Amino acid sequence: MSKTIISVKNLCKNYGDFKAVKDISFDVYEGEIFGLLGPNGAGKSTTLEIIETLRKKTSGQVIVDGLDLDTQPDEIKKIIGVQLQTSGFYPNLTLLELIQLFSGLYNKKVDAMELLKKVNLQDKAKNKSKELSGGQKQRFSIATTLINEPKIVFLDEPTTGLDPQARRNLWDLIKEIRDNGATVILTTHYMDEAEQLCGRIAIMDEGKIIQLDSPDKMIDDLVATGFERPKQVKSASLEDVFIHLTGREMRDE
Repeated sequence: MSKTIISVKNLCKNYGDFKAVKDISFDVYEGEIFGLLGPNGAGKSTTLEIIETLRKKTSGQVIVDGLDLDTQPDEIKKIIGVQLQTSGFYPNLTLLELIQLFSGLYNKKVDAMELLKKVNLQDKAKNKSKELSGGQKQRFSIATTLINEPKIVFLDEPTTGLDPQARRNLWDLIKEIRDNGATVILTTHYMDEAEQLCGRIAIMDEGKIIQLDSPDKMIDDLVATGFERPKQVKSASLEDVFIHLTGREMRDE
């Protein structure tokens, strides 16, 4: 059995009388891509931000790689990388200068060009962040989460607003991060994204986890109830057509 790298027990978060997260518990295993799914307001981002030490919890216990959130938040920060829904970078600094800035904050020596190569942005090294396209900004944002060589990478809706080709490119990058030894926790609204990337997912609604399992197991369990889609599923989707016509290779998106 895989090692548990994140353990969440009876986690609650209240804002006055409003309960945003309601007594949830789950484990994340080392080396997996774990997804938190749910509609807006389900409590996904709040849960992530608590684990990331960015938001105070009301009650419960969170352990990250053996470190207790209550007593060792600074130690947790050293082993995680966080990509938020929106990232603000100094608009007049180049990508190289931004990486050097972040590496200085982490007190970590980094080969900036090598890091940009990992996310296929080496040709944009001397460009300013404000000159990047949406997909490039997301890839650069993820690159900044890797500066401190984190054990755990948090991605909050990483592909929102991207075109299908840019989404697929980012999927490949996320898998590569996992393959290089990091554990990845992500939130997403895209079911196909969760199905493609995640070994296990927790579906949240109204602050609660209503199901936790692998995507395949959840689908099989639904089919076993006699569920059938009202429309026959074709062997390809419109997204497949788009990517086939526009090209699968990494492009300047």
